[in-house]
Parts: sequence; C-alpha cells; structure tokens
Amino acid sequence: MIQLLIRLINRLLKKDKTPLIFVIGPTGVGKTKLSVELAKHFESEIISADSMQLYKDLDIITNKATDQEKQGVPHHLIDFADPLRPFTVVDYRNRALPIIEKLLKENKTPIIAGGTMYYVESILYKILINPDDQGDDLVTEKDEETMRGMIDSGNVTLDGTIDKETLFARPIIPKALKSVPSEVLHSILRMVDPEMANQLDPNEKRKIIRSLQVYQKSGRKHSEWIEEQKSMKGGNKFGGPLRYPNSLIFYLICDEEVLNKRLDDRVDSMIEQGLIDEMTKFHENYNMTRLEQKQTADYTEGIFQSIGFKEFHSYLMLSPEEKESEKGQKLLKNSVERLKLVTRRYARKQKKWIKNRLLSATDRPTPDIFELDTTNLDQWNTQVKEKAIEIVNLFSHYQSYPDEFKPIKQTVYV
Repeated sequence: MIQLLIRLINRLLKKDKTPLIFVIGPTGVGKTKLSVELAKHFESEIISADSMQLYKDLDIITNKATDQEKQGVPHHLIDFADPLRPFTVVDYRNRALPIIEKLLKENKTPIIAGGTMYYVESILYKILINPDDQGDDLVTEKDEETMRGMIDSGNVTLDGTIDKETLFARPIIPKALKSVPSEVLHSILRMVDPEMANQLDPNEKRKIIRSLQVYQKSGRKHSEWIEEQKSMKGGNKFGGPLRYPNSLIFYLICDEEVLNKRLDDRVDSMIEQGLIDEMTKFHENYNMTRLEQKQTADYTEGIFQSIGFKEFHSYLMLSPEEKESEKGQKLLKNSVERLKLVTRRYARKQKKWIKNRLLSATDRPTPDIFELDTTNLDQWNTQVKEKAIEIVNLFSHYQSYPDEFKPIKQTVYV
C-alpha cells in the first residue's frame, strides 16, 4: 500500500527516476545480449562486471564481446588491465563508481552486466571500507612498484619466521608474502584483530592479508569497519546498506540441461575460433618467463585465474612435436573436456551465490529482482528483451507492475 502511494505521488509530480540496471545470471545465459539491447534502447552505456574480461588480450578465453556484438554501445572496464597484475574488487569498485555517477548526472541509465558476483555486490551495497578520504586504496601503486622492485632484486625476504613488527614495517602486498604460511599471517592477525581472526579460517590467506592491509592503512581493525557498516540504516549481516536505492535487477535463468548444452557448444566454438593458439602464445610470452626463473606456474594472480589455463597447463607445457603426437592429442581432448566441466560447475556456483546472497537473504534489502527465462531463444524478443524494456519503463515512471511483470523479490523504498 505504501509503495503504491509513493508511485502515485511521483507520477502526479512527474518525477521520473533514472534507474541503475543490473543484468546478472550464470555464464552463457545471455547477459551480454540483453545488456546491449537495453543500452541501445535507452541510449546508455555498459559497465562490465567480469573479473577476467577486464584484462588485456585473451579475448577468446575470457569470452569478451566482439565489436559486432557490442553494436556500437560504449563498454567500460573491459580489456584494459595488465594480465599479470592483480586487480581486486576494491580496484573494480573504485573505477566503476565514477563512471556510474557520471552517467547518472547525464540522466543516462547505467547498466552493470556480468557474472563476477562480488563485483556486482561491491556496487550494489556499501560493503567495502573507506579508511580515508583518498578512498580504499590499501596499497598505492607507488608502494606496490617499490615493493615489487625490492622483491625482484632480492632485497626483501619474507618467510615463516616473520613477526608482527617486520610485517608492518613495509606496505603489505600479497607477492611479498608468498613464502609466508597462511597460519603465520593468521596468528599475526589474531594479535591485532582477534575478532576478524575468529571469523577467518587459517587457510584463507587472501582474506587474512586483506584484513592486515586494512589495519596497516587505516589503523583500525577490519572487524570494526564491518560492524560499523552493519549498524548503518539498511545494514545487515553481510555488511552495509544499498548504495543505489533506484536499482533493479534482471536475473537471467535457463533450464540447466539446455544451459549445459549451450556451454559445451560455446567451448567447442572457442576452440574453432583459435583458443589453443591464443593460450599457447600467451603462455610462451608470459608464463614461460616464470618457468625459466624456476618458478612454478601461478594460477592465483591476474589472468591466470581464468577458467582454461589450469585445465590446459599440461598440454601447454608440451613441445610442438609432442602436441601433435597421439599422447598430446589425447591430452588436448581431456583438457577440452575438463574446461567444459569446470565451466558448467562455475555456472552452478554463480546460481548458488545469487540464491544465498540475494534471493534467500531475508534481512538484506534488495532492489526489485525480475526473473527472465532465456531457455527458448526463439522467444527471446517477447520473453526477455521486450519484457525487460517494459519493466524499466514501469519502474522509471513509478507505475505498478502487472501480474506478468511481478518481481520475484521486491523491497519498499522510501
């Protein structure tokens, strides 16, 4: 009733709102297609929320939209980052928010599309800390470059014997801590932030380092920042409130059997487009340098986290002659099958995240969430594209949703 009154008042005042649109769903469900169609219709721009497509090169393995698929629509945060440098969710948020604010000031509808759900969450909610007026840059680029130089020259040696004083004497970056056991870092975290240490498993090294960075940069416990966000109006067990109340979410779904077939076909298409040559060239140019320095292949940083590299590692390590052999071709076939398997598994993981963090979260405010079924591509225009456009128009004009457009989850905003 209250929501209906709000909509009626705003309609009478003719105060339309510019929404922020999120297009989410598992990989292969059609997020790129719908986001481009919406951007063209509403004359807006797309901000990618894909943690692998932001890296330069490797267009096939990361499944970047082609120029033809983009249809002239401006895309942000794609194909710009150094493939060998870590790019965190904080980095993403700090680049995405100014773009969104600029579009909103121009009365354009920002469209965030992608399947990296913690990227989506960083825009949707106020969940990341801001330790000072300069933002959440826990390690500046200058600090990181200095530390990397010291590490590469052998002037910094951090190992299992490190203590609290030594750790905090320099800017904390993950590369400097590769030889430090996670349990050691966890014990140091317990000294400075026991509450956060109790929440983290001793093996969660990335999260432990993150909390140590927060403490070093801000002088406050990470746990204090999180509790502060939870206590804000609209805060919840996951963190802070919604960042943009005028948001709506399109959750694209697809029958699992149909989606699995679609994903398998996409892998076959990637192979035909030259996936193997793309990975081989990148492996030769970048990964071989690590191996020549007697370093093991690291699949925890940069583009190497992308689905595909781990699965094809053994094949990529073969000589050209070995790749053509019966053994090499068998290894290639097995790598392709593993890639299909992990892709299907990733889609299930994405759906689980959406269910747990958005759909089933009872104490967390969410924007209106609309489910669009992409199973039957022959019905795309009527069941996906046209439906989404009509929903945006209704939302923008504060009009009530007819039964066929009802959201699967709805929150009242005042």
